[in-house]
Amino acid sequence: MTKPGNYRFLHEYLDRRYADTVVLSFGQIEDLLGFALPDLARTDAAWWTDPAEDDPAPHYSEAWTSAHRTARPNLPARNVVFERIA
Repeated sequence: MTKPGNYRFLHEYLDRRYADTVVLSFGQIEDLLGFALPDLARTDAAWWTDPAEDDPAPHYSEAWTSAHRTARPNLPARNVVFERIA
């Protein structure tokens, strides 16, 4: 699994955390990335899910899945809970 270049700093941050659960606000994620999240990330929880398995293109979700994390957005609170996959 490869991590997309644009999201590599998020991957590195999550991969280096020892905590099983990491909560980041959208603003904190954007600070790590160096750019704004797409509008869909703020309005559609499905943006944070993995793409279809038959989609060969690199996907931003690889930033957390390759760090062995799941992403659970809380859109009203404007944050994401990244949990380590057991």
